[in-house]
Amino acid sequence: MFNFEHKEYLWLLGLIPVWVVLFILQHYRRKRDLRRLGNPTLLTELMPGFSPFRRGLKFSLLMLVIGLIIVALAGPRFGSKLTQVKQNGIDIIFALDVSNSMLAEDIKPNRLERAKQELSRLLDRLDENRIGLIVFAGEAYTQIPITNDYLSAKMFLSGITTEMVSRQGTAIGQAIELAVRSFSSASEAGKALVIISDGENHEGGIEDAIKKAREKNITIFTIGMGTGEGVRIPLNNAYNRDYRRDKDGNFVITRMNEQMLVDIASEGKGRYYRANMPDMGLNNILSELEKLDKAESETKVYTEYEQQFPGLIWIALALLALESILLERKNKWLGSIHLFDRLKRNVQ
Repeated sequence: MFNFEHKEYLWLLGLIPVWVVLFILQHYRRKRDLRRLGNPTLLTELMPGFSPFRRGLKFSLLMLVIGLIIVALAGPRFGSKLTQVKQNGIDIIFALDVSNSMLAEDIKPNRLERAKQELSRLLDRLDENRIGLIVFAGEAYTQIPITNDYLSAKMFLSGITTEMVSRQGTAIGQAIELAVRSFSSASEAGKALVIISDGENHEGGIEDAIKKAREKNITIFTIGMGTGEGVRIPLNNAYNRDYRRDKDGNFVITRMNEQMLVDIASEGKGRYYRANMPDMGLNNILSELEKLDKAESETKVYTEYEQQFPGLIWIALALLALESILLERKNKWLGSIHLFDRLKRNVQ
């Protein structure tokens, strides 16, 4: 399939017909001015080196060069390709809490959106590492299996909402067990699990899950979203600002369970970070991840389109070089020209 990445540049091609019209008008105006000076046939003999054909050819080459550059700027892309890439990194799975309590606004704009923003920035810095994404509330689901396709990962990350998991709760234990199963046992790369949660209303089973992670040499980091102070949970209602209530009509208050997240990181041989840090502690986690053992792996990266503009640029440069050395005057080496022979015969 063929298309253009930046179609808006193609509108510039409309300038070429305008230049052609102006060139033609200038050509006829020049002929008109020559007729005013005298007999055109005689004037042609007086200017034997001038070549209208060469002048038109130079102009045509210049228009072709401009057209090729415009098309190249539009980013022509054709087909698809699958390339083999060697990478040297580790395997990282991010487990993101999507329970309703993550909508609390004690961290702006809210806990979930802040986590997504910082994760997106971190993905831009992970380079050769392979990543995966798990979402969890009362249950845990694999959103993205281990991959090096960062573009798809960021796309899926942006679409995460609290509505993805209908059952409410904070099943951190289930998320850890799912992560353990998701890591490849054949990979020799270091393995890390980064849990981002407020830790509230956990479902249990965490101790056994952490034990399984340790057996697989998986380091667990935790990031606590929220504060210890109780805050209300807003509803996703654009027309009427309200907050979640229990069955008795009282506001539901959410508090981060920091101690539990500290314990998980400690048992998982990792570290705990609080999200009220400027970057949610992700810079520190990145430094810790760099200490894990890296392993080389070969993976296939799918590129949807193969860029075609380099070829157009080279053709344009070649034509531009030809246009620059082509003179509007005739080349004296192409043939001998007897300049004033006919004029002398007329005088005689």
